[in-house]
Amino acid sequence: MIPCMAYAQSSKIAPNILFADGPGSVTISAKHSSTALYISEEDFPGVAIAVKSLQADIKSVTNYMPNIINQIGSDKQLIIIGTIGKNKLIDQLIQQGKINADSITGRWEAHIMQVVDNPVAGVKRALIIAGSDKRGTIYGIYGLSAQIGVSPWYWWADVPIRHHDNLYMAPGRYIDKGPAVKYRGIFINDEAPAFSGWANEKFGGVNHLVYEKVFELILRLKGNYLWPAMWGNAFNDDDKLDPVLADKYGIVMGTSHHEPMDRAQQEWKRYGSGVWNYETNGAVLRDFWKKGIENMGSKETIVTVGMRGDGDMPMTDGSNIALLEKIVRDQRKIIADVTGKDASHTSQMWALYKEVQAYYDKGMRVPDDVTLLLCDDNWETSVSCLNWASQ
Repeated sequence: MIPCMAYAQSSKIAPNILFADGPGSVTISAKHSSTALYISEEDFPGVAIAVKSLQADIKSVTNYMPNIINQIGSDKQLIIIGTIGKNKLIDQLIQQGKINADSITGRWEAHIMQVVDNPVAGVKRALIIAGSDKRGTIYGIYGLSAQIGVSPWYWWADVPIRHHDNLYMAPGRYIDKGPAVKYRGIFINDEAPAFSGWANEKFGGVNHLVYEKVFELILRLKGNYLWPAMWGNAFNDDDKLDPVLADKYGIVMGTSHHEPMDRAQQEWKRYGSGVWNYETNGAVLRDFWKKGIENMGSKETIVTVGMRGDGDMPMTDGSNIALLEKIVRDQRKIIADVTGKDASHTSQMWALYKEVQAYYDKGMRVPDDVTLLLCDDNWETSVSCLNWASQ
């Protein structure tokens, strides 16, 4: 299931990659050397990860790896990368009017790519990649990788990378104002035995090693969201590095349509007590769900709310709207109690899948801050979309 991997870009003309030097261009790689990549040590860890990917991508195309630097030295040309508010040099260029960030400041996942003359003393020309937020900067970085010829599928589909001796960026300015669909991602569903068998053979399990490849792919595709493998797997419990690295990379995590409160079905099988029945075992379930929100902490997460039966089955015969409304109220109280903030400050999602849509059709509603996932039974791939947020 791949919900809405859609991304709307602005119509401004992007700087173009050249394979020979031209007037006003910035050298990316030429004469057996690649231009250094400048980032701030204060920027997001996910930006640093993406810059290391760009470093490897430039080497893959040209055979010459650029240095990653945190201080301006004697370089006459640079590629300067950073997030507004997290990179003092980027902020300085904005304050000096050398780049105009008005069109992206405060926006969701937006960025500017621009060639600038004399950005700082001693630097003749630089390619600037400035993001409005963490993923805005990351998308700008991976956008440059794509322009030099590295496909997002270079690893997963063995897409060949064409060699070039010289790479230059022509002068210009490109503004990407961010996505039309706020959350765009992948659900690793029905993964056994194909994906899980392959992961066991190649990585020793569905663990952080394979998920790092998944995170990178999502970001290169300008996605931001993942429902992880759940047939016999528990993302947050199987490998404690899974959620840590997801947050570090910049991936928003969730759990599937029948796994509420950021806890996998497998976690209930491992740690639950009694039956998966809110009418008879509500206190145990509330404690179980509370632990899920505690484990979530401050990591970017869309919390699934509501409840279905154990094993992807209906919760009750018929549509017990009063019971499900109470479950959602209790879940939101847990979220508020654990986070210390009103539940509306934590992203939530209610999946109207299979029999759950009957609850909605019969009049059940959730608070307006909860995103509705709409999908036809077993046609998820084509229609599942989250948070249509036109910008």
